[in-house]
Amino acid sequence: MRHVQSALFVPLVLAVVPVAAGETLPRPTAGEVRAIDEALVACGTRHTLSSWDDPKRGIGCARDVIVREFTTAATRDAKARVVVDKFEATSPRTHDRPAPLQNVYLVLEGSDPVLKATAFFVSGHYDSMCSDIMDAACDAPGADDDASGTTAAIQAARSIAGRTRRATIVLAALAGEEQGLLGGKRLLEWAKAEGLTVGGVLNNDIVGATNGSKDERPRVFCEEDAAAPARSLGLWLDEFLGKEAVRLIFRKDRFGRGGDHLPFVEAGLPAVRFTEPREDYRHQHQTPRIENGVEYGDLTKFMDFAFLARVARLNAEGVLRLANAPAPPTSAVVEGAVKPDVTITFEAPADAERTGFEILARDTTEARFTVSRTVAEAGTVTLSGLRIDDLAFAVRSVGKNGERSIALSAKPQVKRAAGLPPAK
Repeated sequence: MRHVQSALFVPLVLAVVPVAAGETLPRPTAGEVRAIDEALVACGTRHTLSSWDDPKRGIGCARDVIVREFTTAATRDAKARVVVDKFEATSPRTHDRPAPLQNVYLVLEGSDPVLKATAFFVSGHYDSMCSDIMDAACDAPGADDDASGTTAAIQAARSIAGRTRRATIVLAALAGEEQGLLGGKRLLEWAKAEGLTVGGVLNNDIVGATNGSKDERPRVFCEEDAAAPARSLGLWLDEFLGKEAVRLIFRKDRFGRGGDHLPFVEAGLPAVRFTEPREDYRHQHQTPRIENGVEYGDLTKFMDFAFLARVARLNAEGVLRLANAPAPPTSAVVEGAVKPDVTITFEAPADAERTGFEILARDTTEARFTVSRTVAEAGTVTLSGLRIDDLAFAVRSVGKNGERSIALSAKPQVKRAAGLPPAK
């Protein structure tokens, strides 16, 4: 993948509107998100290999919609910039030839001199496809896959632009997902080039319908490995947005499928995927048609915009709270082999807005942690009466504003006195 250029749009900026910690963000309406989604669908197709230059049809039309929306949001924020990130990528789904692509980002720089180098992302992909992945000319409205995810990122931008945040927030609309997660791979590459540490990624892909599901919570895919950063981010969302708001799925993604969070997951970074509670495959990757009395196509009529509005709000609230959380621990190990106690040693950078740390523990058969001990400083902590054989541990930071960082799993470590044989 080769980077070509990044074009910057510098908007008119106004003063930041401070928001007290815990203040409720405005609730977007179904009508607001419908208008965004329909503007993207109106481009006819957003296939990655369609026209970048036609203002009325093709992926360039959709890019223009996104740039306008992000630029409008940026006018409310003194530390905002819109980036059109132009690059080329090659895959079997680009005919193995370099294809021009463009991601669009709204970058909301953080206010903290140190934490602004950490970025939290809300993303969705704006390309679409019909039944033939290589057909760039067919109608591919993509109302749900994934105008809905792009809409969530745009609506989140509307909600949080101008809000106080310590870390940087990036709202990202990605191209080339259907051609091989090309936009997601590029976003990771871009973040590294910008010198940003990835604090967390909330990727939204197919978040626009409920399809008759009784459980109307969005699914959050957050990794099989219980110690993985993606799982820790999922558990943070479950705890602080609420179990009634999100439904955790302990997998990287759906079977045999993938989204733009995966390049981050595979790099060992905290990244999750929001997806609707029940998918209807007749309305994904389908050329619009009626066949044997069944209507196929990813059309606006099949959307649930009230649900999409809730998903957009969850993303906005989640990313803003994460960006206002204190600096997390950077390392944590736990030892206690052949001992009645557990010792946890952890490190964390200085943060004047942190009040201390919470040591978390869970039974190995439980998914969620509980707070075992609160401590004021990083270092070594001994938990008497707890056995490493039975429990897993993690550590997180606590801020003066009440926010918690994503927890860092403590890595089990065996320490033995020199010259002693292995314990049996």
